[in-house]
Amino acid sequence: MKRRVFLAGTMAAGLVTQARAANPIRIGAINPYSGGPALYGDETTRGYELAAAMRNASGGVLGRQIVIVRGNAATPQEGMAAVEQLSGTVDAFIGTFISAISDAASEAALNNDKLYWETNALATQLTARGLPNFIRSGPDSTDFARVSVQAITDVAAKSLGVAPKDLKVWVQHEDSIYGTTIGKDQVALLRKAGVQVIGPNPYSARSIDQTDIILRARNASPDVWLNTGYTADTNLMLRTARDQGFKPKAIVVTGSADTFETRDSLGKEYLEGILVATFPRADINPSYGPGGAEYLAAYRKAFNRDPIAPQNFTAYTGALILFDAIALAGATDHPKVRQAAATMDKPLGSYPNGFGVKFDDTMQNTRAKPIVGQWQNGVVVTVYPEPAVPLGGKLVALARS
Repeated sequence: MKRRVFLAGTMAAGLVTQARAANPIRIGAINPYSGGPALYGDETTRGYELAAAMRNASGGVLGRQIVIVRGNAATPQEGMAAVEQLSGTVDAFIGTFISAISDAASEAALNNDKLYWETNALATQLTARGLPNFIRSGPDSTDFARVSVQAITDVAAKSLGVAPKDLKVWVQHEDSIYGTTIGKDQVALLRKAGVQVIGPNPYSARSIDQTDIILRARNASPDVWLNTGYTADTNLMLRTARDQGFKPKAIVVTGSADTFETRDSLGKEYLEGILVATFPRADINPSYGPGGAEYLAAYRKAFNRDPIAPQNFTAYTGALILFDAIALAGATDHPKVRQAAATMDKPLGSYPNGFGVKFDDTMQNTRAKPIVGQWQNGVVVTVYPEPAVPLGGKLVALARS
């Protein structure tokens, strides 16, 4: 009798294991895979796919394999449509790097009673809304504003040999919720530090001619030019500044201008010394981020190239945090994942890019920190904060006069 009971229990356990293996956790990845932003949408989702492959190799989550299902969204309207299309076939959603898309897609996910786990979109209003299904594992716009200001007060001022109060900074940003929220915080933080602020000066990322704002910036004669934008508009802005002879002592760019697209657009000679407030990069010191080298090796093996953008590393890390939260919750239901995530308490440096985990009341991860990189000889090198600087890394001249 005992043997029959044991065999029955073993068979039942085996059937459960088989059922779990045949029933993967399907996660809809909302990102642009067509049009202008497709390069970075694809790169962000590669981060999710790489994290899923690595976790699947060690048994998956809750005994189930993880499958990433792509939902194409280049506009907020397409974000809502992608969620509606996938909601019947996925367990949860993950995304994106465009705040306006995240805003719309997460609302649609709530309407379908699904978790929306944000990794890369920055606007503070995403968590401020208080949506019960929304959790952000990555930094927000305040984090990016803070590190971009530190690039001025702690890095540029020191390099230029002046006190922050003696610096005059021109602040400009693209005018979506992404740029606007960062620009507002930048102005407040700079003024708090005693910096002389000119701005904010919003502009349309869709404009094909940025001459006017560059001429106004040049006429203001700032020491530092601080710009927040997406890749295409920032590249155009930098080219216009070069062509109009705008040469501030230092240039700080927030959230873009940190990939080969900018290097190919401007040339490494022009970019030399420019500071970039950006997501953590794989070159970070291993004592700051314990898995950068392993991540880089896995990316190269999977895609036969180096990462296109640092968004991938943050997306990869964000997916790993999501998998840990699901494992802790024992389910993918958003109330259970939210409850489990709220109990997570991991110090900075717990994840490959230096992130830790501690969610505040709005489910914003307070231990997800961006870094400052600098263009040096055609590549971006981490130069701040000091613990993140790679072995042998150092700041070079800002190269503005």
